Amino acid sequence: MTSTSTPPGLARFNDLEERAALAALHEACASTEWARRLLAGRPYATAEDLYAASDAAMAELTTADLQEAMAGHPPIGRPKPGDPTSAREQRGMAGASDQLKAEMLELNLAYQKKFGHVFLICATGRTGEQMRDAVKERIGNAPEQEREIVRTELGKINRIRLARLVEEDA
Repeated sequence: MTSTSTPPGLARFNDLEERAALAALHEACASTEWARRLLAGRPYATAEDLYAASDAAMAELTTADLQEAMAGHPPIGRPKPGDPTSAREQRGMAGASDQLKAEMLELNLAYQKKFGHVFLICATGRTGEQMRDAVKERIGNAPEQEREIVRTELGKINRIRLARLVEEDA
């Protein structure tokens, strides 16, 4: 494969030294196992190959691996200070009313009490109201059902973050 047929950002990722590539993957997802699997698949010919590897790795994560991945995500409505990624992804809550923010805090706490982890949703492009409605709907789920929804949402987040990583031109 020649570097001219691989997008520049993906070629750069493929060429990263192992520790740097692992760090870049860890920025996308806090699961060590997920990152290890993606690292082992390098080099990737296309971004779609990388996304498919991400999806396959996500499908194989254990409950403990999912817990590790979720631990890297702040609660909806409270992005990590100084973290542009979580702030960008949670933009839908930025302009929310104080009432909606208070309601989300209450719902986040109830969800966390029930499931033992933060409410996780691919927040990109969603409004605060949509996120609130989703947590209200999902809080009634059985833990096993919710774990699979979380797996799906993490997969969506990982794809968005990987796209940002490999589509950068510089």
